[in-house]
Amino acid sequence: MRRAGGRRAAGADWDPAQYDRFRDYRLRPALELLGRVPITEASLVYDLGCGAGTVTRIVAGRFPGAHVTGLDSSPEMLAKARAEPNRIEWIHGDIADWEPEQPPDLIFSNAALHWLEDHPGLFPRLIGYLAPGGCLAVQMPLSHAQPSHTLMCETLANGGVDGSPLGDEAVAAAAARDWVLDASAYYELLAAHASELDIWETVYLHRLEGEDAVLEWVRATGLRPVLNGLTGADLARFLEVYRDRLREAYPCRTDGTTVYPFPRLFLVATR
Repeated sequence: MRRAGGRRAAGADWDPAQYDRFRDYRLRPALELLGRVPITEASLVYDLGCGAGTVTRIVAGRFPGAHVTGLDSSPEMLAKARAEPNRIEWIHGDIADWEPEQPPDLIFSNAALHWLEDHPGLFPRLIGYLAPGGCLAVQMPLSHAQPSHTLMCETLANGGVDGSPLGDEAVAAAAARDWVLDASAYYELLAAHASELDIWETVYLHRLEGEDAVLEWVRATGLRPVLNGLTGADLARFLEVYRDRLREAYPCRTDGTTVYPFPRLFLVATR
């Protein structure tokens, strides 16, 4: 397979059980993205970054006559996807190296492409893979500027004893990188290739339950490069300091819930 859009971020070990916490909140953006897909029929569909396959099965239900393939780089996630009988083909692979053998009618990707670099090369290439009239549907989190992410980077930089850094430069770089562009940039990348183009942003005000709920949320996704990159005393120290900072930034309410604003970017481009 030919390279198709840059390297993934470092730190790609995933915990399906942890990701499945706050399931309804994570599922809602995917359902809203699928609801804006304009095509009514498809014969070939790919879900890039399919994870444990929850969304892929919903997409397959929307297009019952299609051959549906879920692609993911996590063996743990794919094992969970394959555990439930279904008609979907599950493939282990890196989105960065993916190229379809035949032009698909739908390329769907929910909360995955933000892990890849070189979006100016990746997005025109993805829409170029589509069959005429086909659709590219993508959702990506915009959490880089949120306190949950900025505090993560600050804790790596100064969370050690006496304000020393934790981990090495590679871990800090993996946590700090932001490959998601402005909405206007995706318009410029895709407008010349699309007959229809719909781009929007939404901020979800999540009402999370449980102790240290924001920490538990980011453990499944944005914190993965740190959890995979730090070990031993450094990891324990990071979690201690980061937890305290999150508690201050996102205080638990008297009813035991924590309000967590979370922005996301959506785009649906029809070739």
